[in-house]
Amino acid sequence: MKQLLTSVAATVLLTAPVLAEPLELEKDELTFGFIKLTDMAPLAVAYEQGYFLDEGLFVTLEAQANWKVLLDGVIGGTLDGAHMLAGQPLAATIGFGTEAHIITPFSMDLNGNGITVSNEVWAQMKEHIPQEDGKPVHPISASALKPVVEKYKSEGKPFNMGMVFPVSTHNYELRYWLAAGGLHPGFYSPDNITGQISADVLLSVTPPPQMPATLEAGTIYGYCVGEPWNQQAVFKGIGVPVITDYELWKNNPEKVFGITAEFAEDYPNTTLAVTKALIRAAMWLDENDNANRMEAVEILSQPEYVGADAEVIANSMTGTFEYEKGDVREVPDFNVFFRYNATYPFYSDAVWYLTQMRRWGQIAEAKPDSWYDEVAKSVYKPDIYLQAARLLVDEGLANEADFPWDSDGYKAPTPAGDIIDGIPYDGKQPNAYLESLPIGLKGDQKFVGNQIEG
Repeated sequence: MKQLLTSVAATVLLTAPVLAEPLELEKDELTFGFIKLTDMAPLAVAYEQGYFLDEGLFVTLEAQANWKVLLDGVIGGTLDGAHMLAGQPLAATIGFGTEAHIITPFSMDLNGNGITVSNEVWAQMKEHIPQEDGKPVHPISASALKPVVEKYKSEGKPFNMGMVFPVSTHNYELRYWLAAGGLHPGFYSPDNITGQISADVLLSVTPPPQMPATLEAGTIYGYCVGEPWNQQAVFKGIGVPVITDYELWKNNPEKVFGITAEFAEDYPNTTLAVTKALIRAAMWLDENDNANRMEAVEILSQPEYVGADAEVIANSMTGTFEYEKGDVREVPDFNVFFRYNATYPFYSDAVWYLTQMRRWGQIAEAKPDSWYDEVAKSVYKPDIYLQAARLLVDEGLANEADFPWDSDGYKAPTPAGDIIDGIPYDGKQPNAYLESLPIGLKGDQKFVGNQIEG
């Protein structure tokens, strides 16, 4: 018996994580902000699973009213960091909307968004969508929406749609989908920041949790938002999601964890500790083929996190997605938190957001390719990420093979078949990419008043 116990003890010693020297934290009490969306999950999981505590961090998570309040909190210091729209650190760093140097050492997820239209609009779209076995063929192009928009315009009714923030993925994804279907989503200019110059479809800001109610009230005819607010429209019977962003651009980047550059400089070990905890949370969310997702759904359904019904959150979080009521399809990668290097902050992801800002006029003048690279490298920090990953691997808490140690920070070009309009994307050639897009600013074009010149 004694020999057996000795053998068991030896096995435990061999398989247990190596106890590393804890990081000497410069700050251990932290407050992080988030918006009530499914993709805040790494923060909730890092808290609930004790990963923050494992790093010696005492974290408070606070829901924020909207993306502007959240960003202002990080810039002003009432928040130490936050679940952010990927465009927010980039826009702040280049001085669009507000000015502050925000960085990200951690990308929070891939995919996770959808575009939903009202029942009335869907009924009109359906006659322009191919059917197979009595169901719409996906992905659905915005070309099916075009005749509906034209009908509204002929009746003198503006066609309004919602997105969550001017520099949100949702704004750019909705614009991308509309433009790919031949609808103009409108330009921004230095003199007109509505984003509605020359627009066929008028886009405006609505906070994510308010999307379904705004749709139901008839103020907007559709929207682009993250979960669970597309599935909420299905459950309430007020709208139909027509496309997910996975269908729009396979494994596209989504939210990031943002901190000020000053925070990272003043508290380097704290920054590493936070990044370690978030990586562990992302791993937990995806491990064993999403085996932990129902537990994650229960966590997120709590009122202090997302606060939607567990059934609604599970509808997309567990590998399915419901389009028209009853049309449930398998979408195993609708939410990705760790697979495909989801948490690594790729420069090419940052460059794509910057190209969309330039495409629609938020970046008013042409920039050389080198500028895109420089801005991406000033905001996205894979070096911090890999330092945190190395610590986890050395502690036996992560696998060496799960991280892109040799990456130059740029993904391989996205092939044409993975994007709705069939136009490939190469982050190392942003201007060539902009030239390839049929709708949008190109070359030296810029606005003078409400007119494009150049």
